[in-house]
Amino acid sequence: MWDGAATHLDLQPIIPITSALEMGESLSHVIEKLSSDLYYQEQFERAFDDGEINTENMLKALSQFMLMMVSSNSKYDKFIRNEDDTTLSSLELDGLSTFETKCAGCHATDLFTDQEFRNNGLSINPQLNDKGRFNVGNNPNDLYKFRVPSLRNIEVSYPYMHDGRFATIEAVLEFYNSGITDNGNVDSILQKRDGTYGITLSNYEKESLTAFLKTLTDYEFLNDERFAEF
Repeated sequence: MWDGAATHLDLQPIIPITSALEMGESLSHVIEKLSSDLYYQEQFERAFDDGEINTENMLKALSQFMLMMVSSNSKYDKFIRNEDDTTLSSLELDGLSTFETKCAGCHATDLFTDQEFRNNGLSINPQLNDKGRFNVGNNPNDLYKFRVPSLRNIEVSYPYMHDGRFATIEAVLEFYNSGITDNGNVDSILQKRDGTYGITLSNYEKESLTAFLKTLTDYEFLNDERFAEF
């Protein structure tokens, strides 16, 4: 949840399952359908001591599945680990340097996120008017703050931003370069010395950043048969 509404992985699936904007289901109906399926009857018996198909066991199964989804074998990862003689091109290395200077303040750690909630200066969509973290605790200081996303596999995780308004990495970088609006609560990390907001990026910096970000694509993870659709 970009607004941090879910605080425990076991409970997170309740929100998309029951949301009218997503699955629009009820937990009781999901359990009813699972209970009538021979395959799931057998699988729950194998997975749980009590063998019961109930909400608690279903949510535990979902969270354990999500915990399996670890992406750590991108070109960047192998380069950092000095693995398989992996090297980055000069363009990618320049992008990494720019990233460390201008982006890593928020997209920090090996997960490429500091897990904080920040307002990045998106213009407000009057039809949606998603107030982000504010909706969770009604704290005025949280207006339009959303969790900083991980950049792993960003090449394939479009559309971007919490509302999916940008279709390409290039559009995102141009937004940070020239599109930030002062919506009243923009994070101070994005404020320039002259009081305006944004991250100044040359055309070459945008090009090299795009090249670097694509090194975070983990094809081994993306092609893992355990996560393939049936």
